[in-house]
Amino acid sequence: MRILVIGSGAREHALLLGLSKDPAVTELHVVPGNAGMSALATLHEGKVDSPAEMTQLATSLGADLVVVGPEIPLVAGVADALREADINVFGPSKEAAQIEGSKAFAKDVMSAAGVKTAHAEIVAPGASEEEIDAALDRFGPIWVVKDDGLAGGKGVVVSEDRAAAREHVVAVHELGNPVLLESYLDGPEVSLFCLVDGETVVPLLPAQDHKRVRDNDEGPNTGGMGAYTPLPWLPEDGVQRIVDEVCVPVAKEMVRRGTPYSGLLYAGLAWGKDGIAVVEFNCRFGDPETQAVLALLKTPLGVLLNSVATGTLAEQPPLEWEDGYALTVVLAASGYPESPRTGDEITGAESAQVLHAGTALKEGKLISAGGRVLNVIGTGATLADARDSAYAVIKDIALDGAHYRSDIALPAVEGRISI
Repeated sequence: MRILVIGSGAREHALLLGLSKDPAVTELHVVPGNAGMSALATLHEGKVDSPAEMTQLATSLGADLVVVGPEIPLVAGVADALREADINVFGPSKEAAQIEGSKAFAKDVMSAAGVKTAHAEIVAPGASEEEIDAALDRFGPIWVVKDDGLAGGKGVVVSEDRAAAREHVVAVHELGNPVLLESYLDGPEVSLFCLVDGETVVPLLPAQDHKRVRDNDEGPNTGGMGAYTPLPWLPEDGVQRIVDEVCVPVAKEMVRRGTPYSGLLYAGLAWGKDGIAVVEFNCRFGDPETQAVLALLKTPLGVLLNSVATGTLAEQPPLEWEDGYALTVVLAASGYPESPRTGDEITGAESAQVLHAGTALKEGKLISAGGRVLNVIGTGATLADARDSAYAVIKDIALDGAHYRSDIALPAVEGRISI
């Protein structure tokens, strides 16, 4: 099986690594890729959000399967164009991808499906100062302000500071986008990936992301500074409850609307005193949870993703997983997330536990080329062992001004998370 992966981050590096271990996969290609992927796949250039370019590349390669990593190509309709060309693709249609592309659309789907989520209100561009203030007055004391579009995981402000919330409303309106104000959901957050093929839903391991840039969940939201799996504090029936209460109803509602979902549905949830509630949906593998989850998957990944693309997921045997835990820690560039610096040399990143994201090669040297530069994966029999494994590697990576969180999964290790 010849596979083309679209994307260039650590998530796509993790996908390539998993695909490379599948005996059914004979050839791997990636567009545009990064400096760390060349040992696994042939790198290609191309505009990933161009349906025509991606279809032409897949056709020229004779790809048996295309795996679309990021959300932007999916919302742009790349999967639709590939399907029209009779190329198997892992990723939802443009219309179905609106479950991430438009938070208002996602709210409408959840309402119709009877899925619990935060109360929300849309504040459209052009709203007066008085209308913005009146809307903010209907929320609090913790404000959740979301850009109703794609923002790479960084379009959300959660703050007890009303002025900061208002500032984000104005900033999003300046981009021409609507704003979603939401009530705050309490409880620990859970990320659950589900393979979805129409009404067939198969969950992967549950994970937890760490969004804030600094230790103790301080600082601005990022695309994710680290994640771990599985969750020792999740109830034994926790995954099945999420599938039954959230993912299956949403999958059935998408089918009912005539836009069946095919691909990876990411449910970001809060499990508070009133039960499970949806924070957000993504239409693709989440980053950085993917890096940890795929590190424990034993089932051949290529065959699994192809079964979704060909509508045969229901025929697949139960997924198999390695025992133990996996954890990923993100090494971020100086200035991330506000204004990441690029072009700095990276040394000490040769370990097989390192996945590349924002990297490039210049004159034979590895340099930073993005905000989240590298991921380091650790696995172990216990969550503490997995932490030790990852941090033992990341401490020896040198990148001027780089930073990473030192507390990924620490609350779980210390038993400070409960439902």
